[in-house]
Amino acid sequence: MPTFAGAMGWQLARMHARVGDALQEMNAMSDPDRAAQRTLDYYRLNAEAFRDGTRDHDVSQNIDALLRHIQAPAPLRILDLGCGPGRDLKALTARGHVAVGLDGTEAFVEMARADSGCEVWQQDLLQLQLPTESFDGIFANAVLFHVPSAELSGVLARLHEALKGGGVLFCSNPRGQDEEGWSGDRYGVWYSWPSWRARLLAAGFVELEHYYRPAGLPRAQQPWLASVWRKASRG
Repeated sequence: MPTFAGAMGWQLARMHARVGDALQEMNAMSDPDRAAQRTLDYYRLNAEAFRDGTRDHDVSQNIDALLRHIQAPAPLRILDLGCGPGRDLKALTARGHVAVGLDGTEAFVEMARADSGCEVWQQDLLQLQLPTESFDGIFANAVLFHVPSAELSGVLARLHEALKGGGVLFCSNPRGQDEEGWSGDRYGVWYSWPSWRARLLAAGFVELEHYYRPAGLPRAQQPWLASVWRKASRG
């Protein structure tokens, strides 16, 4: 869950470091597990600073976007994918829902359990083991862009399976022109909207809405692309 300022900085960094990063990017795409581990190591080493820096971020617009499209009766069962220190788990439970967290960083898992009181699972995004048709909604706020593009279809398939029929997936990612590679010690993919939409449709989701964040700013100052999807029946 990177900060707004961090997302802007990452995009500028990508513009000025293309050549120097080329070899590392090729290595990461051929070894996605290594890319995932290095990214997790970054969050492990910076867990306290990350919690302090994101504690007061208002993502109510994103939570509202997820919840308003879920047609099941409350209380809803929501998976907070990449829950970090647990800020959004608390927001979901405050609205009366049953929130379950998942993160690959042990320090975040411990923080989230202590701060939210929710059930929190420690799992790597590339090795998800989720119960089938268990969640009314999945809140993937600023997390799926860390998945190497070659692995995204598999991750989306597991999220699709974990949603109940008609369940809803919310995603938020820093937007770009389909660049992929390192920003410091974090791996990311900066999808364009057409590319991101094509991947979600191919994974069996139906588009409900998309928008850019933060709200109320010119598009050039909105580095985040948010989108909401419903699980479509297969076959």
